[in-house]
Amino acid sequence: MSTAESFAIRIVRTEDLTQKQKDEIVVVCNAAHETDQFNFLFEYLTEGGTHFLGYAGSQLASHAVVTTRWLQAGDAPLLRTAYIDAVATLPSEQGRGYSSALLRRLAETVSDFEIACLETDKVGFYARLGWQEWRGPLGGRSETGLVPTPEQTGIMVLRLPRTPPIELTELLTVECQTERIW
Repeated sequence: MSTAESFAIRIVRTEDLTQKQKDEIVVVCNAAHETDQFNFLFEYLTEGGTHFLGYAGSQLASHAVVTTRWLQAGDAPLLRTAYIDAVATLPSEQGRGYSSALLRRLAETVSDFEIACLETDKVGFYARLGWQEWRGPLGGRSETGLVPTPEQTGIMVLRLPRTPPIELTELLTVECQTERIW
């Protein structure tokens, strides 16, 4: 059976998710990342996200969420950014192309953003899908100024139709959030 025949993607806003869907998302993310840190996902993400839910039959097998953040490359204007988080596929379903299909659909859907960004330790996987690893310095923008993040690795961007010319070696910053920078 091909991925297209067995895999269906649903797109749901955070505020429209049922409790059952939220619980399934947490299970998929925790299993894929071998952690329990996603137990708190919906404490941080209460609304405004767009979830891409990948179903193998009736089972949630794959997930990613998009929220709006603001990147800045060098001194250029802020870029409305599709920030991708909680990308996960159940370990038993990995290797079947589900995450690739989900991320391709996601890329098509976020074309009204100026750029897409994510953090990963699987750079090669995303590179195959057209993502580029940021090679320049990274940091956060806070009320008190720049917060350098020299230890940060695995920041990748996806150029979208509205992405202006940017150099992957410039300083890239994102607004600091209460619980994280990247």
